[in-house]
Amino acid sequence: MVSIKQRAALISIAITVALTAAKAAVGLWSGSLAILTEAAHGLVDVGATLLTFYAVSISDKPADTTHHYGHGKSESLAALAETAFLFLVSGIVMTEAVRRLWEDSHPVTVTPIMAVFVLIVIAVDAWRVREMGRIAHETGSHALESGALHFASDMAASAVVLVGLIFVWLGYPKADAIAAIAVAILICVMSWRLGQRTIDTLMDAAPKGVSEAIAKAVRRVPGVVDLDQMRLRTVGPTVFAEIMVKVSRTLPLDRVVAIKQAVSDAAAAVHPGTSSVVTANPIALDDETVLERVHVIARNEGLAVHHVTVHHLGDVVSIGLDLEVDGALTLAEAHEVASALETAIRAELGMAIEVETHIEPLQVETISGLDCSAEMVAAVTEALQRFAGAHGPVEDVHNIRVRSSDEGLIVNFHCRTDPALKVREVHSAVDEVERQLRLAFPDIARVVSHAEPRRPTGALAKDAVSVQNA
Repeated sequence: MVSIKQRAALISIAITVALTAAKAAVGLWSGSLAILTEAAHGLVDVGATLLTFYAVSISDKPADTTHHYGHGKSESLAALAETAFLFLVSGIVMTEAVRRLWEDSHPVTVTPIMAVFVLIVIAVDAWRVREMGRIAHETGSHALESGALHFASDMAASAVVLVGLIFVWLGYPKADAIAAIAVAILICVMSWRLGQRTIDTLMDAAPKGVSEAIAKAVRRVPGVVDLDQMRLRTVGPTVFAEIMVKVSRTLPLDRVVAIKQAVSDAAAAVHPGTSSVVTANPIALDDETVLERVHVIARNEGLAVHHVTVHHLGDVVSIGLDLEVDGALTLAEAHEVASALETAIRAELGMAIEVETHIEPLQVETISGLDCSAEMVAAVTEALQRFAGAHGPVEDVHNIRVRSSDEGLIVNFHCRTDPALKVREVHSAVDEVERQLRLAFPDIARVVSHAEPRRPTGALAKDAVSVQNA
């Protein structure tokens, strides 16, 4: 299926062939070097438009195993070839024009039909400039953009030719050669500008002003500490961006992934069509706490730690933590793991740091089991209610489940306490209930308790209902 870019190139080829043939016929009939220059220019246009069609056909191909960035630079190569052709034609025209100025002027026949013809050529080129410029803007095609620029130069050249013919008609025969020189100079100027832009693209120059805008947007993304490095390159309509940002090393992986996506979205919002590869480099921030640093070190070592406590004792920092290791390890093996973690912590925080590690078995990820008998559930329930009654803060033990597994009994229960109590107070009271339960049932391998705020009763309940109804 022919794309919109290919269709525009085909239409341009047909128009260019027709105009070139007409210019050549009129130029030979009238003897006008300026019009013959336009005809020669048209021959280059035919080759250029054919090259443009070929280039956009290739550039529409998707990326493959050997062209990871696609085939968009084929358009830039076509534009560069067109620039070379234009310089060549301009040199030939200027040489012939100077020769005519130096020698006797060749007779030039000027008629109203020639003026009308040149006006028609200008109108056709104006339509081509508008349509190709519009499609180039919609598709981001460098080849069509260079074609539109080329036809804009054709319009200006035709206007100069028209002025030259008018002066010849008024009795200045050398005006035709002067007009030809002016057309050649104009073509050279336009070609130079096009060549500069094409070479910038082939040399992977960043689009003007885009780097600064994307950098500013990236630095505003929440979670980005700083922009480390950014490289942009243009391939056809796409800007490929390699962006490296700094993020806090304490962030979880899913948060880092979200930040990278936000950076990519920010770049695309600044310059539509930008395809970004974002790298996030974790760094230690100045405001990291000792607790955060210990968790980062353990995570880097691939170890699970919890209940980390940090005590500042004057000039001494004492760290205590629970380290979970495979329960099948021997004590000697587990101690080596703990010693390696302690060494890593001291290397990060200083050799004077005190580190105490409590080793405990890592909980099995998946445990198969069965519900215990009603008698066992009743016995555990009675014990929990009795122990809870002996520890004031723990009330209303409910939703009790007892299961057997290869590891031992697993008990789950819910309880309620005063909602105004501190978490550490509730945790201490519930821990004591669990400790008593383990003493009563030595086969228990794990107890999972869930504390909830006490439900309002009496007047408190009525107040709560009133508030809800309001």
